[in-house]
Amino acid sequence: MATPRRARLETRDGLTTVTTLELFFDLVFVFALTQVTDLMADDPSAVGLFRGALILTVLWWCWVGYAWLCNVVKADEGVIRVAMFAAMGAMFVAAITIPESFDDLPGGLSGPVVFAACYFVVRAVHIVMFWLVSAGDPELRKQVLRFVPSMAIGTVLLLAASQTSGALQTWLWVAAIVGDYLGTLVAGTGWRLASAGHFAERHGLIVIVALGESIVATGIGIAQKPISWPIIAASTLALIVSAALWWAYFDVTAIVTEKALHAADGARQIQLARNGFSFLHLPMIIGIIMMSLGLKKALGHVAGDDDYTLADPLYGLPLVALFGGVALFLLAHVAFTRAVVGRTKWERVVAAGVLVALIPPSSMVPAIWTLVILAAVLVALLGFETRRYADERHEIRHATGH
Repeated sequence: MATPRRARLETRDGLTTVTTLELFFDLVFVFALTQVTDLMADDPSAVGLFRGALILTVLWWCWVGYAWLCNVVKADEGVIRVAMFAAMGAMFVAAITIPESFDDLPGGLSGPVVFAACYFVVRAVHIVMFWLVSAGDPELRKQVLRFVPSMAIGTVLLLAASQTSGALQTWLWVAAIVGDYLGTLVAGTGWRLASAGHFAERHGLIVIVALGESIVATGIGIAQKPISWPIIAASTLALIVSAALWWAYFDVTAIVTEKALHAADGARQIQLARNGFSFLHLPMIIGIIMMSLGLKKALGHVAGDDDYTLADPLYGLPLVALFGGVALFLLAHVAFTRAVVGRTKWERVVAAGVLVALIPPSSMVPAIWTLVILAAVLVALLGFETRRYADERHEIRHATGH
C-alpha cells in the first residue's frame, strides 16, 4: 500500500509508537479546547454550553480523521508531513475563530464563514491523503468515496449556518453534525487499521491532552491572584479531580481495551475502533471540558472573582457542568468498556447518579466544599474499585509490565 513513486507515503506496518508530529498536531487541539472552555466561561448559559459542545464535536471529528489516517501511514514521512502541517494551519485558524464561530465580531472577515472554510480544508486534506493511500486497494478507495458525501453535507450546512443567526444557526450546526456522523455510519467499515496499539494510544493521549487543558484552564484563572491557603486547597482539590479521571481511564481499562481491539480482526476490529474509540471518546472529552469549566468557575469563587467570598456557593449551570461533566465522563467510559470489552462497571453508573443527585444540595454550600464533595465521591469510587478488583488489577498490570 506504500506509494513512493506517486506520493512518497510510508505505511505504518504495525508500528505502535505515536510520532512526534502527531503530538505536535495535538497541541493545536489543546489550544482549541482552551478556546472552547473560555467561550463557555464567558457565556455559562444553556445556549452557551450547548454551542460549546457543538464546536467540540466538530473539532473532534476533524481530529478523529487524522487518527485513522496516521494509523495507516507514518505522519512524519513524505507528503503526509506537509498535509499534517496544512491541516494544523487550518485547525489553528479555526481555533482562533472559535469566539466568533457563531456570533461574528465587528470588523474583519466573517468569523462563522472562516470557521466553516477551515473545517472544509481540514476535512478535504484528510480525504485527499486517504485517496492517495488507497491506491492499489480498491476496497479502501470505495470506502473513501462513500465517506465523501458526509464531509460535503457537513461543510455545506456549516456554511449555510454562517449566513444565519439565533436558533436557526444552532440547528443548522446540529444538522451538519448529525449528517456527518450518520454518513460515517452508513459509509460502512471498509477502513484499515494497521496498528491497534497505536490507535488505542492515540485516543489515550487525547484524553491526557483534555485533562491537561483542564489543569491549564483552572490554573490560569487564579494565577494572577495573591496566593492564599484557600487557593492552595481549592487548587489541590481540582488536581485531585483531574487525577481521578486519569486513574479511571488509564489504570486498567486502557490496557484491557487495547488488548480487546488488538484481538479483534476484520470488520469487527474496525467496528470496535469506530464505535468504541471514535464515537464514545467524544462524550468523554465533552465531559472533561464541562468539568474544566466548572473547576474554573469554582476556583474563581474561592479566589474572589466578581466580588465572591469564600462563603458563596457555586450554583446554576457552572455547578451542573462540574458535576454533570464528571458524570458524563464516567457514563461514556462505561459505554466504551461495554462496547469494546463487553463488560459494564455498574459502580461507575451509580457514582454518576450520585453526582447528579448531589447537584441541588451542593448549590447550598461554599464553592470549596463543592470541590471537596466531588473529590470525595471520585476517591471513594476508585478506592472501591481498587479493593474489589485487586487481584484482577494486579494480574493485568503485572502481565503487561505496567
